[in-house]
Amino acid sequence: MEKAGSLIKYCSIVVLLLCSCMQLRAQNADIDLLRSINVGRNKHMDGGMQALTNSVYPISAAIPVTELIAGYARQDKQLIATGWLTTAGLAGNFIVTFGLKYSVDRTRPYVTYPFIQNYKVNKDASFPSGHTSFAFNTATSLVQAFPRWYVAVPAYAWAASVGYSRMYLGMHYPTDVLAGALIGAGTSILAVKGNQWLKKHKKKHIG
Repeated sequence: MEKAGSLIKYCSIVVLLLCSCMQLRAQNADIDLLRSINVGRNKHMDGGMQALTNSVYPISAAIPVTELIAGYARQDKQLIATGWLTTAGLAGNFIVTFGLKYSVDRTRPYVTYPFIQNYKVNKDASFPSGHTSFAFNTATSLVQAFPRWYVAVPAYAWAASVGYSRMYLGMHYPTDVLAGALIGAGTSILAVKGNQWLKKHKKKHIG
């Protein structure tokens, strides 16, 4: 019994050490990739990257507003529904993104690693990237509403460029950006799927 207890303790220590090593490796890969993007960047692109980053919230707000205005002006029920769905997706994205930011509370990379060259100082947490999540949420909402290649290609090219700009400008780790992209796309898809489920549930209830 004593030997079994010692074996369990030993195994627990080994597992903890392995987990710590894997976490450290992942963290090192994260900062190494960020360093290569940020520190080794072509600084002539700084203005363009800042413009990309700054485009996110105005574009994300403008799209549902435009859909709703155009929908009500034309009395187009489909476009009105699209506008409200885009708004719902953005609201869901806001809740998930900022909920995670304050629960995970990851320090910004430029705070932990002084060699990272950030273009500004943000007070909120690093994980996930809010700009990236809103960009991918907006792109996914557009593609779901208008499923055409000439909508998908520029929409996702813009969203991916925004994600890259957040690393280029030293504001986020690569894992922050990846998480932001998944959350943004996911919350947009959930808004559409949730709406479809509600419609089916309504029909069954009425029937």
